[in-house]
Amino acid sequence: MLRNETKLMESAIALAEELHYQRAARKLRISQPMLTKNIQDLESILGSPLFVRNRSSRKNVTLNDAGRAYVQQARLSLLYGERAVQAAKAVMQNVDVPFHVGRSPYTDPFLTSTLLSISLPLYPKLRIELASQYSIDLVHDLLDGVLSLVIANEPPESALLTQLLIAESPFYIAMARRDELACKPSVSMADLNNRKWILFERKLHSSLYDSILDTAERLHVKPASVQHVTAPEEAFPFVADNSAVAFLVKAGALLMARNGVTIRPLAEPELRLRTYLVSRADDDSKVASELVRSFMRKISEVSAYRQLTLPISV
Repeated sequence: MLRNETKLMESAIALAEELHYQRAARKLRISQPMLTKNIQDLESILGSPLFVRNRSSRKNVTLNDAGRAYVQQARLSLLYGERAVQAAKAVMQNVDVPFHVGRSPYTDPFLTSTLLSISLPLYPKLRIELASQYSIDLVHDLLDGVLSLVIANEPPESALLTQLLIAESPFYIAMARRDELACKPSVSMADLNNRKWILFERKLHSSLYDSILDTAERLHVKPASVQHVTAPEEAFPFVADNSAVAFLVKAGALLMARNGVTIRPLAEPELRLRTYLVSRADDDSKVASELVRSFMRKISEVSAYRQLTLPISV
């Protein structure tokens, strides 16, 4: 990548972030006339304006559609250019090369441990850097190029993404061991009618949250009340004292099944947690392709995986 091209991209990105010439120039530590010239040169090369100038103040701008498309790809170009340099330096210095993967905190621990156990003969210095965020944030970071691969639960659909289903499991209900429902091998939504429910905050995964309440409404099931938490551990004391039941995914259920709390699968076929391996549709990285192939091969070798269940005592 030519240095002048880098300067033009950096100028467009800074102006897109600040939407003000003076602030963008200050951010880049260049003069405002220099920033103006860089934007003019870039728009001349592209043959199209990227920014709409404010009539009342020429220093303020907004991005047009062409500008948004350019800035998105410019961010990726700069990021990949930086990573290419880092990878080359890593090889020359004989150190590990990081590969950035994101996962949802709701991901089955088995999937995470399987991914981390993979070694690629063609890339012996590859080191997986794992980050944990909620699915919507993971997808944003993937599209922005911050992450190269994502394990996400029910990610939003997009033509810019390639999604591969890798796991599917029920929701689980945490309850006190002395709860009358604990004698059942599984529970239904009807069993939970007029009980106090503990649910994760809607902002953590709106589609999953809505699917639970929509199913309940369709089945004419209503909670006596709903309490929200951001982590399964927050629900534990309320479940343990038998004042509430908590809706959990498998990862959270594994944490809750202890000290007077037991878990039962929720037997509602339409309420399933689906986990996907997600990459950018335009990502032709050989490293990513090899990692995905190795990951899927390793999962398929564990033939009992789809029969894995929680250690539930009745």
